[in-house]
Amino acid sequence: MQYAPYKLKEGTWDDHREDFAERCFDLINEYAPNFKASVIDKQVLAPPDIEKLFGLTGGNIFQGEMTLFQLFCLRPVLGWSNHQTPIKDLYLCGAASHPGGGVMGACGHNAAKRMIQDGR
Repeated sequence: MQYAPYKLKEGTWDDHREDFAERCFDLINEYAPNFKASVIDKQVLAPPDIEKLFGLTGGNIFQGEMTLFQLFCLRPVLGWSNHQTPIKDLYLCGAASHPGGGVMGACGHNAAKRMIQDGR
């Protein structure tokens, strides 16, 4: 699943981890019948687990929410969407930069183009 809350309204992830997994599996099974029957093992990593294991703040694999206020010229913040930072020769190329996370390489590609334009 792409999104899960870091903090739950009630209880902790340890209390609800398996219920969450079952709900996700049920939803997938509606579109891919027999999905649940084909799973032989699983590991459920909640956002706090991802934060602890991989150091991603808030357990967000995209290094920031992919919301309207974090897209296009606002990613990661207004004025930095061109991959440059105020620090000389430091460019952003990860999922926190425009156009955001995903396995596509666009962030690195865009940062490389910016560095070439800047003569780096």
